[in-house]
Amino acid sequence: MSDLNSRKRVEWPARAVVTAGMPYGNKPLHFGHIGGVFVPADAFARFLRDRIGAENVRFVSGTDCFGSPINEGYRKLVEAGEFSGTIADYVLANHERQKATLEAFQVSLDIYEGSGIGHAGDVHQMITDQFIERLHESGHLKLDSTLQFYDAEADTFLNGRQVQGRCPVQGCKSEHAYADECDLGHQYAPVDLIKPVSTLTGTVPEMRPVENWYFDLPGFEDFLKAHVEQLRADPEVRPVVVKAIEEFLAPPVIFVKNEHLDEYEALADSLPPHRFREAEKGKQSFEIEFSDIEARDAARAVLAAAGIRFRTSKTLVPFRITGNIEWGVAAPVIDDVEGLTVWCWPESLWAPISFTITVNDERGLPRTSWRDFWCSDDARVYQFIGQDNLYFYGVAQPALWEALRPGGLFEEGPDSQMRQTTLIANHHMLFGKKKASSSGAVKPPTGEQLLEHYTPEQLRAHFLALGLDQKSVGFSPKPFDPDEAKRDDPRYADPVLKEGALLTNVFNRLARSCFYEAGKNFDGCMPLGLVTSEVRRRAFEALLDYEERMHKVELHRVMSLCDEFIRWSNKWWADGIKRAEEADDAAARRQVLVDSFYLLRVACLLMHPIVPAGCEKICDYMSFDFADFFSWNYDFDSNEELCPAMEIDAGAHRIHELPPRFDFFRKHESQYK
Repeated sequence: MSDLNSRKRVEWPARAVVTAGMPYGNKPLHFGHIGGVFVPADAFARFLRDRIGAENVRFVSGTDCFGSPINEGYRKLVEAGEFSGTIADYVLANHERQKATLEAFQVSLDIYEGSGIGHAGDVHQMITDQFIERLHESGHLKLDSTLQFYDAEADTFLNGRQVQGRCPVQGCKSEHAYADECDLGHQYAPVDLIKPVSTLTGTVPEMRPVENWYFDLPGFEDFLKAHVEQLRADPEVRPVVVKAIEEFLAPPVIFVKNEHLDEYEALADSLPPHRFREAEKGKQSFEIEFSDIEARDAARAVLAAAGIRFRTSKTLVPFRITGNIEWGVAAPVIDDVEGLTVWCWPESLWAPISFTITVNDERGLPRTSWRDFWCSDDARVYQFIGQDNLYFYGVAQPALWEALRPGGLFEEGPDSQMRQTTLIANHHMLFGKKKASSSGAVKPPTGEQLLEHYTPEQLRAHFLALGLDQKSVGFSPKPFDPDEAKRDDPRYADPVLKEGALLTNVFNRLARSCFYEAGKNFDGCMPLGLVTSEVRRRAFEALLDYEERMHKVELHRVMSLCDEFIRWSNKWWADGIKRAEEADDAAARRQVLVDSFYLLRVACLLMHPIVPAGCEKICDYMSFDFADFFSWNYDFDSNEELCPAMEIDAGAHRIHELPPRFDFFRKHESQYK
């Protein structure tokens, strides 16, 4: 693109990893998993393959095979007589269903296995052992005795999802709080959970001591403060990332209801040193701030013994590494401590490394080649996540990575030291106006249910246009409208089809016009030659703008650009062919087709990450090689650069004949009724 040299280009890494989180293996994928994480990650990974070469990209994810939600889901199905296999069978069945859904949505993962499935599971166990042993050798793990919920009636310790109550974190209104984490991602000590109830028996559980390994997350406060300042200085880091991390870097605070002020004053001298702040105007609680987490926890015990109700702030607390449930990745035996499993959250943070190694193993690459993607200065890892998970990816993960310095994961020196990742955090995708959850009252439609009403490409285009990088946005598919009267009322448009109309109408029209004109007046050939200068200028401008928006992963702005470019291209064709026909000008007819096929090629390159199947179909009918057609390594001066010399000399390129009334982008069958 020689004319673009005067404009500064964005820089891309030589290699990249793209991750898309890990869905729990206890349920199918709903619209939030697909539209909020997987489709955006897939569009970006597909772009990177086109931009830097498929061999330089690893798009990885898999089923999270462990964790208390899986134990609880399995238990309930077995008790109801709806499942008779093992818990491993249960996870594998859900994994296969998730994998099929992702394939149906054209999500092009290099691997979708699981943290406990096949070769990926074996590699993940190895990486888990390495991580925990290295953390221990570096002095960042501590064995601590903490209290865990115990159901005396059922005579068993309870896993995280077998206890429900209210979140104790100040300002959080979640009624779906579990043992030590609420559904909004807040972390707290189990003893602080408000009004806990066992889901097994409905009784109030006891607290009994257990021993587990904890990572010294508070010890990395200074590192995290410097890290968040670096993020703040980067204009491409989404504000929600910085805001979420900062919330956990505040000093530990206890919030006490104003009604307990006299009781607090009576025992204030028995608390560790602290700062008292009166309740602000209109607030119902005063604050007690401590210098560190140990002082706060000592004060918490005193307040609890006095019967004073309180809530705690977000702050850095020791990060639990192991747990006591049987179904989990085995923890290595350290200091003769046996029988522990790894809590699902820490091992899910390093699972993408396991998946990268697994992919490289399958491709016959050296085991150490994972470092080319995770450790090299010319590589970058992009992690697509929901905003609720920013504590884990934005706070715990950076500290864990830093804790392995020096020496890296396998003690192989600086070449084995992971670089910090780039977090692409999306806001909530609401169902209508409400946050939907598989475990909540508002049940979200699954991926399979959506595909009964829409094509994958209609949904992909709509998901990417929502602008989840900016704010929480409602997803309102008409067939799932709670108001039954609106579902069949033609006066109400389906918002999901807005972007689909660009595909099925405008993009289709541009492609078909080019092919039918070539078949009718150019002997089934695409004429070759220089494109009009205005067309080249418009295409170059679109390509540059597109790259800049992709670099910021502003996918809704990418969609807006594509919409504008395709509509402009379609108008260029319509106006140009009309003038040529009115003037009966054969040369003008030929030039407008040269221009329009060129615009079609550029449109396909831009839309390929978004709606790959239709764009690849256009490429196939244009008789070009996919690797060339979707590569950015051309000058984009004309379509001649894709053709052999013999065709250039002949001034034409043979294309496939397009059948009558052919659609590159079809509507869903239900939409033709």
